[in-house]
Amino acid sequence: MSRDAVQPHLYAAVIAIGASGAEGLSDIKALLCALPHPLKAVVLVVLHRPIDRISRLRDILARSCPIRVAIAEEGERFEAGVCYIGEPAGHLTLAARNYAHLIDDPQNAYRNRTVDALFRSVAEHDGRRMIGVVLSGALDDGSRGLAAIKAAGGVTMVVTSPAGAKRGMPENARDFSAPIDKIGTPGEIAEEISRWLLRAD
Repeated sequence: MSRDAVQPHLYAAVIAIGASGAEGLSDIKALLCALPHPLKAVVLVVLHRPIDRISRLRDILARSCPIRVAIAEEGERFEAGVCYIGEPAGHLTLAARNYAHLIDDPQNAYRNRTVDALFRSVAEHDGRRMIGVVLSGALDDGSRGLAAIKAAGGVTMVVTSPAGAKRGMPENARDFSAPIDKIGTPGEIAEEISRWLLRAD
């Protein structure tokens, strides 16, 4: 192991990120690229995707960002410095502290509620070592889960909405779970996460 490598399973935080649509994907890529490397945190990402189509999300993120991107497997133990995603019909959540649980959803019962599912699982299992981030997207998924993270003692962050943007995930998250610890661009959120990790180390 190199001197600057992060040891597996030893991490300061879980960073849970939720987004939707093309703008949300752009935000995810910008945020992941701006995070410190190596990263002493586990990153869990949910992006709304159709369950009836093949997803290339892992490849897209892996090409764009230095962090390793992996599709989580049921019961897998998370490692620091890795970004995990689920499958379109296997929604990523956190179970029993460091382990993955994928919600099997062939009937799409969790449609537009997959970010809330992730955030609520993080709030339940990881105490104060958590950061919830709502990025661009339509509707209000993530707002209730972000409030749960805040109520459990975690840190909450929401992307800044561009001028004239339609009301969506960021606006609803800010209204539902205020006060938010950080509102800013993906780059500014990454800087705040870096500072938080230094304090938590």
